[in-house]
Amino acid sequence: MAGNFSFDQLKKAVSSGEIDTVLACIVDLQGRLAGKRFLAQYFVDSAHDETHGCNYLLAADIDMEPVPGYKAASWSKGYGDFVMKPDLATLRRIPWLEKTALVICDVLDHHTHDDLPHSPRAILKKQVKRLTERGYIGYFASELEFYLFNETYDSARKKHWQGLDTASPYIGDYQIGITTKEEGVMRRLRNEMEAAGIPIENSKGEWGPGQEEINVRYAEALDMADRHVILKNGAKEIAESEGKAISFMSKYNYGLAGNSSHIHNSLWSADGKTPLFFDKKADWTLSALGQQWAAGQLKYAKEFTWFLAPYINSYKRFQAGTFAPTKIMWSEDNRTAGFRLCGEGTKGIRMECRIGGADLNPYLAFAALIAAGLAGIDEKLELQKPFVGDAYQASRLPEIPKTLRDATETLAKSKMLKQALGEDVLEHYVHTAKWEQFEYDRRITDWELHRGFERY
Repeated sequence: MAGNFSFDQLKKAVSSGEIDTVLACIVDLQGRLAGKRFLAQYFVDSAHDETHGCNYLLAADIDMEPVPGYKAASWSKGYGDFVMKPDLATLRRIPWLEKTALVICDVLDHHTHDDLPHSPRAILKKQVKRLTERGYIGYFASELEFYLFNETYDSARKKHWQGLDTASPYIGDYQIGITTKEEGVMRRLRNEMEAAGIPIENSKGEWGPGQEEINVRYAEALDMADRHVILKNGAKEIAESEGKAISFMSKYNYGLAGNSSHIHNSLWSADGKTPLFFDKKADWTLSALGQQWAAGQLKYAKEFTWFLAPYINSYKRFQAGTFAPTKIMWSEDNRTAGFRLCGEGTKGIRMECRIGGADLNPYLAFAALIAAGLAGIDEKLELQKPFVGDAYQASRLPEIPKTLRDATETLAKSKMLKQALGEDVLEHYVHTAKWEQFEYDRRITDWELHRGFERY
């Protein structure tokens, strides 16, 4: 749990006037930062111990609408408080905001001060604890893709999100010349994230006009999830300060590539020195443990797809021939696969899950992948042979759920996730998924109006 700023350093910076604001943030169901801006001196004096927030924040949809039907929080229960407990190990300076530091908070029960089981960070901490108990460290890295626009969020709204001006007029995948035009935002993003204790390896153009990919250095699962949410929040703030807008929507335009969040994952020894997936004598140099881990993720992929694709729009990304997967299988270095083996023959060998979109909540996604991997180890599953060829054209491979409705049904039936996460936690997120579907089903879309206003 590594920030880049100790509490003692914060106190000195507050005393000298270098820091005057501290953001105390939880992570909501959507993977967004929510919380309070503290006068820094007050945070140092007392709020560093704990503060409070309304428990509807983990029972609301993306529009901040209090959703009926949750057991954990409701109007009938009065929407009381929960405790926001700053994890001071996550404290960091935020270079793109003046005189500001940020800390991630755990969400605790107001009465018992135990982790609130359905909070995203608690869900991941529980799965990390399961790894620790077995002597494992889970290293994760998420690649984030997004579109950069020569628009502000205000101008995009006024255009009704149609005909938007992308930062580059055509696809510049890996092209240095075209992405130089985008450096005003991207250079700041790389350097200021690094200064905030989020090490950036590189950025590049992606397979869409104005589409970018940024790669964060791998870390232990909880650290990586913290980095992921701060990066997303900060990227939007940096872009807005430059008069630009960023979208992490999975599929903002039917005719263009979607935004993914590929997740690399592997297990190492407790001291972080020995890669437990590397065995130069094993098939594909993937150890027996690594093969069981991967087999578990393949077996349960349909059941945890919602944790990788939580919205209606998420499923629009799964289109053949777009570098987004449509099938549940694994392959050696094959970008048509749902799961890809990377780093074969090296200590960096790992599985890359390519199913997730940039709209996922990393705490939930990482937790689901860990739970499935551990299930594969416990069940001693055998890893199938790798697929070779174009997975888009292979008709007999199992498919990723095609819609949110399909994914919700498989999520609700998952015995593995019920056992790993807890029945109440699983029910909480099944309810979240059903509400998203309900909200969509009762809305009138532009497509319906275009298709039927005159012709029906």
